[in-house]
Amino acid sequence: MNIGFIAHDSKKKLMQNFCIAYRGILVKHNLYATGTTGRLIEEAANLPVYKFLAGHLGGEQQLCAQIENNQMDLVIFLRDPLTAKSHEPNVDNAIRLCDTHNIPLASNVATAELLIKALDRGDMDFREMYRG
Repeated sequence: MNIGFIAHDSKKKLMQNFCIAYRGILVKHNLYATGTTGRLIEEAANLPVYKFLAGHLGGEQQLCAQIENNQMDLVIFLRDPLTAKSHEPNVDNAIRLCDTHNIPLASNVATAELLIKALDRGDMDFREMYRG
């Protein structure tokens, strides 16, 4: 499965810890991320990540293009709803595209954990039908 990662600045450490905790599951899948988030995941969890540009330099749009082309199976976008900066990725486009293509999206770590555990159980196999 293809998993996309985006994190606002204040959530990057949480994303690293999440990927360390679920490394055993994540290593079995193809990981994609905006530039800085991807680099931090690679460094912290020792996972291979295909990195797009940094989010504010177009990486969010690159990842959203993958979503739009139905190439992502799961997206984890850890966002800060209270203090997001203007240069940080906008969650609205990713949400709209994930909803359009029936791609599960987590915007907080609690939902991300549920989706990763479901992925490990095989509950995301329905995505094969959509990508077909």
